[in-house]
Amino acid sequence: MAKNSITDYDNISGNNTDVQSVDISEGCSPSGINNAIREVMADLADVNDGTVALTSPQAANMTVTGTVTTDTIAENTSAAGVTIDGVLLKDGGVGSATAAIAAYLSSINGGQIGGNRNLIINGAMQVAQRGAQTGITSAYTACDRWQFVRSGATIVDASQSTDVPSGEGFSKSLKIDVTTADSSVAAGDFAHVRTRFEGQDLQQLRKGTNSAKSLTLSFWVKSAKTGTHIVELYDLDNTRQVSKSYSIASANTWQNVTLQFPADTSGAFDDDNAASLQVAWWLLAGSDFSSGTLNTSWASSTDANRIVGQVNVMDDAANNFYLTGIQLEVGEQATPFEHRSYGDELLRCQRYYRAFNESFITRSDGTFVAGHEINMRTTPSITSLGDTFSTTFGVNSQLGNTGSYPVYGYGTGTGNSSGNMNATLDAEL
Repeated sequence: MAKNSITDYDNISGNNTDVQSVDISEGCSPSGINNAIREVMADLADVNDGTVALTSPQAANMTVTGTVTTDTIAENTSAAGVTIDGVLLKDGGVGSATAAIAAYLSSINGGQIGGNRNLIINGAMQVAQRGAQTGITSAYTACDRWQFVRSGATIVDASQSTDVPSGEGFSKSLKIDVTTADSSVAAGDFAHVRTRFEGQDLQQLRKGTNSAKSLTLSFWVKSAKTGTHIVELYDLDNTRQVSKSYSIASANTWQNVTLQFPADTSGAFDDDNAASLQVAWWLLAGSDFSSGTLNTSWASSTDANRIVGQVNVMDDAANNFYLTGIQLEVGEQATPFEHRSYGDELLRCQRYYRAFNESFITRSDGTFVAGHEINMRTTPSITSLGDTFSTTFGVNSQLGNTGSYPVYGYGTGTGNSSGNMNATLDAEL
């Protein structure tokens, strides 16, 4: 083979009998050696100039003295990772060949280390103060902080289910059971499951600034329909939104999903106790919400671009939809689900809703005060569920928004008598 380039040189010396067609075989003329040396020098200059590229060296063992500067170190064997001084780097993880190693970090995903990474309340569906709900059109579901909203013919039952992904540490899920289908979808029809956040709890996201933070949403889902599903983040303060799609590969099978949402440098969240952000799992979207191009970056809301491609999970009364293990956190990397105790999750939920059942003894004038120790989001609405004494309920306005909102009632019985107050306190977003 003619050696027309340095890449043609052979590592067996006897096979190198010419350089650029100059004969250097055994017994060649002296001038051939001179000319060959000149051709080798020219070949080396081609490599130096970049005219001829060399194959990257492959080595099982290599010792480098000094500093190595590079932008990328890639694994040689697929899925094997790269080991540097005993530390294994693989698929975004850090560890060793046999065990994980300690990590000394100032943050995780730009947020605090340890608890309170998850912005979602009741993401494991542990708390269900309302109990099973039947015949829902638009209402809070069995699981606290989770609301079903629709327009159209759909009617559902909502319950706390024990159907969960196996071996993942979850014992409860939210089940949406279609009882009246919407198979003839009008342009304005929609259905979704959603949760909302107070603006004062979102200031760490720095939304509306140049240092705004991205978000990662992870969850377990089980849907009766395969194909494209949409999750939407909606900024209620500035009427901005962003949507991401995920695909259900197998119907009625638990599937883990992770979605990254970009930072938004426009439109700050209000720093108050009103609703600022809504996260919605869409189940049905008419053409008013799906006739455009899916908006995957933050922008002013255009309905036609919000939910493009969404399958109709509401098209059959046999369909069910389940959610659990929902985590929303700062940064671009999903971390393991932050499991909180039932008591911790219940306290968080009771800021917005409380099923209240308390015994009391009236004062001499026949009235009573029953205290609620949780500072609710705002003055709650109170609904009697059937009590044994009082006929009127209200909130002690003297405490304002800084108190714990004790509930009082005016009784019609005699003083110093016992009774029971059974009511709900609702301060939902």
